[in-house]
Amino acid sequence: MIDNNGENMVKKEKKYADNLEDLSGVGPATAEKLKNAGYTTLQKVAAASPHELAEIGEFGVENAKKAIAKAVMSVNIGYETGLEAFEKRKIIKKLTTGSKNLDELLGGGVETQAITEAYGKFSSGKSQVAFQLSVNAQLPEERGGLNGGVLFIDTEHTFRPDRIIQMAKAKDLDPEQVLANIIVARAEDSDHQLVLVDRASEIIKEHNLKLVIIDSLTSQFRSDYAGRGSLGERQQKLNRHMHKLQKIADENNVAVYVTNQVMDDPGMMFGDPTKPIGGNIIAHAATYRLYLRKSKDEKRIARLVDSPNLPEGECVFKVSADGVKD
Repeated sequence: MIDNNGENMVKKEKKYADNLEDLSGVGPATAEKLKNAGYTTLQKVAAASPHELAEIGEFGVENAKKAIAKAVMSVNIGYETGLEAFEKRKIIKKLTTGSKNLDELLGGGVETQAITEAYGKFSSGKSQVAFQLSVNAQLPEERGGLNGGVLFIDTEHTFRPDRIIQMAKAKDLDPEQVLANIIVARAEDSDHQLVLVDRASEIIKEHNLKLVIIDSLTSQFRSDYAGRGSLGERQQKLNRHMHKLQKIADENNVAVYVTNQVMDDPGMMFGDPTKPIGGNIIAHAATYRLYLRKSKDEKRIARLVDSPNLPEGECVFKVSADGVKD
């Protein structure tokens, strides 16, 4: 490069990168190759293997090492103090379930920026709670709502508009308006379910959604990945799925409620043999885990199995024609 006085000047390289093209040794053509291979962000490049990156970008191992080093320096790693984390939690909201007992068990209701999982056998109330939350999310905050819409991902064809209408009328809400504020997506298989969640953030912003529901989380995965031979692949996809849901919850300050199927553990000699599907992948990823059981008549029993800050406990609630209540 030559300045106005005719003297040679060397273009100064930026210390930090804003995009892939700013990385050492990466031009527009190389950046395009990396993006096509899935390396669309600096964070993904920072975590890459030099040899793999060099092969994909076709620009040499040493250049790949330099590109990775600069990406590591440029990404926002996310270190913060405990005080900063505490300040962030001040924007978290609680969504009422309709039952004071159940709300108290959950520390005030279903929390935003968290995944609340409810598992149990057929007719235990998992879907009924999902319907009630779909209505309650639209209530103003002073009534325990989130003043927003709902994304309802239906994997078992369980969504029932007539049930929503019943619950909306019980809350003195306009049933048609309540239904209009619920975006329903039917997942035809596990891959479709993954795509629906991947696209969720743009739908959330576009429609002011405050709650994401998946009913049920594991149904399609059980169907698509039958047998022990496919267990590893199934768990990997479920892991990615749960992390994506948590990211959506964090970035959009929305609540995520998922239902889960169960199975009986044949090796259990004593106690309740009921186990949720998904193993440790779901157990570690869910912020709050509820085990729901059917009792007499309209009564249901909820047990808080796992929580990062709440003790285990149980409560009784009721599922009536008007919805979930004490």
